[in-house]
Amino acid sequence: MPEKNQKENKLRMKTEPVLWNRKVGPDCFRMGIGQNGVCRDAVPGQFVMLGLCDETSFVLRRPFSIHGLVTEGGRPGGLEILYKVVGKNTRAFSKLREGDEIDVLGPLGKGFSAPKDPDGRAVIVGGGIGVAPLLFLADFLIEKNMDPARCRVFLGGRTPGDVLCADGFEKRGMEVRVATDDGAAGRKGPVTDLVEKDMKKNPPGMTYACGPKGMLKRVSEICETYGAPCQASMETFMACGMGACLGCAAGHKTEDRYLHVCVDGPVMDPGLLDMASLH
Repeated sequence: MPEKNQKENKLRMKTEPVLWNRKVGPDCFRMGIGQNGVCRDAVPGQFVMLGLCDETSFVLRRPFSIHGLVTEGGRPGGLEILYKVVGKNTRAFSKLREGDEIDVLGPLGKGFSAPKDPDGRAVIVGGGIGVAPLLFLADFLIEKNMDPARCRVFLGGRTPGDVLCADGFEKRGMEVRVATDDGAAGRKGPVTDLVEKDMKKNPPGMTYACGPKGMLKRVSEICETYGAPCQASMETFMACGMGACLGCAAGHKTEDRYLHVCVDGPVMDPGLLDMASLH
């Protein structure tokens, strides 16, 4: 996305209507938010900061990856987020209904970019709720003329209920492989075992990943071993989303400086980041 649009979009803060808020799994919801086309230039990997309009609600907004764009008559009219209830803030979001209002700031941050060779192979790795920006990414890659049959998706979770969006990738023509910690679905063990086995045979032109810090660290190591470039959407605490609070600062792995996940990312080369410094 052009730099001009990124800067303009960062200043867009509005109160918008909730279009839907549907439960799609154990403690997981998809929420549609009307935005009158404000997010029409958003790219996968970018995020929005959301807050309740109730004066008694928590003060700080919370970051959520954009799961997809909502279209009206073929034109972008809003956005969708995929989230999991993990505390009082997300529990409050889960109680919102159609017509309720929500405070939206965004889109923010740097998103994923298409591989240089659209005829090459891509690997997508998602861990649990980390799959949130990756279905949007799948649509983006298809729009960039990548053959979905050349995109292999690896999804992991503790249990089958933690593996999300597998059917969405399959409907787009992408092969999906699953791993769960309990072995109740797919291969038993970490999803990164499947990723490494695949890369040994045929390293992809690009690897995309989002999920827990431990998973991203391992994906980064595997990509480095087999010479595969990697883009990862990092998850960490954010208070402002614009680099002012420094809450998401993390050390650069090879340089004496800090990176800020909200403005230098959230999508970045994980090989540049000191994972241990992430909150």
